[in-house]
Amino acid sequence: MPATGDRNDPYSAFNFIVEIDGVVVGGFAECSGLTMEQEIIDYRNGDEPNIKRKLPGQQKQANLVLKRGLTQSRELFEWRKLVMDGLTERRPGNIQLLDEARQPALQWNFREGWPCKLEGPALNAKASEAAIETLEIVHEGLEQQ
Repeated sequence: MPATGDRNDPYSAFNFIVEIDGVVVGGFAECSGLTMEQEIIDYRNGDEPNIKRKLPGQQKQANLVLKRGLTQSRELFEWRKLVMDGLTERRPGNIQLLDEARQPALQWNFREGWPCKLEGPALNAKASEAAIETLEIVHEGLEQQ
């Protein structure tokens, strides 16, 4: 029986790139923290003693957590060092999920980001894995395009 419509397959989670301040900053193995959340305010009217209303409060942003194989590039370390030296440099960025043709399918933009944590690799002479570093970026807003 012939197909009756276009397939709408889900995107692969491994096919993404990260740009910070307009520059692709490497091949990351993992990205988490693409979270959009809002605080909830409980409210009760005085004439409704048994009913609790739920109101939207302030937006909350989770930190972005990026993991990649450690290379000779010192760009992320130098950005983190600026923060440690008291010269915080806030940068915009985005995470682009790519389709099978490696074209952008979805994009999450963050604003006013800065690295709050840079974790070096766990070194183990008994393992044969790549050395992975973790960068955590705090930001002031995330939106999906």
